[in-house]
Amino acid sequence: ETEVSNMRIVVKIGTSTLAHSSGHLNIRRTESLCKVISDIKNAGHEVIVVSSGAIGMGVGKLLLPGKPTDMPTKQAAAAVGQCELMYTYDKLFGEYNHTVAQILLTGDDIEDVKRRENCEDTLRRLLELGALPIINENDTVSTAQIEIGDNDTLSAIVGRSIQADLIILLTDIDGLFTADPHKDPNGKLIPLVEEITPEIMKLAGGAGSKQGTGGMATKLLAAQIATSAGCNMVIANGQKPQILYKIVDGEAVGTKFVGKKQG
Repeated sequence: ETEVSNMRIVVKIGTSTLAHSSGHLNIRRTESLCKVISDIKNAGHEVIVVSSGAIGMGVGKLLLPGKPTDMPTKQAAAAVGQCELMYTYDKLFGEYNHTVAQILLTGDDIEDVKRRENCEDTLRRLLELGALPIINENDTVSTAQIEIGDNDTLSAIVGRSIQADLIILLTDIDGLFTADPHKDPNGKLIPLVEEITPEIMKLAGGAGSKQGTGGMATKLLAAQIATSAGCNMVIANGQKPQILYKIVDGEAVGTKFVGKKQG
């Protein structure tokens, strides 16, 4: 067993991982995720979580009939859901003595150099202090003009800005397939991508789950950002959170995109 040196890891948790198809929180899975992430932190790794799910949780909390389509209701749901989401993380990570910190970002925070530097400084300091930063797009104020658009891209941008060693995108399929496994049973998992070619980019279908905003396209875009910054990225199925142990140990799980070493 090879001893893995301490890594800086970004874990993106998609809505499909956090919630049941009903839109309500998947309590068992979320509890398990927080336990595994706490353990990975205990082993000496630095972890940053990029978490979706605020709008979905707000929909449940406000007893709305479904996912809102108009901007004000979406933003209202996000405002309510973000509280609920952080309350849940705070409670679960607190059980393992980890302190969570909330960071909400918009496109402007990433694009503006000064603001981006401020965010990076804050993130680094939080990691030094042993906190667990939990990042989400600021859905309450972000509109089309200033939105990053999805948490896959946000994870890659965060990973790039803090020189993460590894970015893990947890989703509802096992990785990148030669054809969409939801539609084509002959699709084969691609375990390793050394280079993101136009053929690889073509494998991206449309958006993912009913509740989520990302599909494979945003994940491949994230992989481009991550690998060109020298970060390894893994797309894996978040159904069984224990999978994170294997990924951190360097076992072949899901689809691994190899970071280009800068030199």
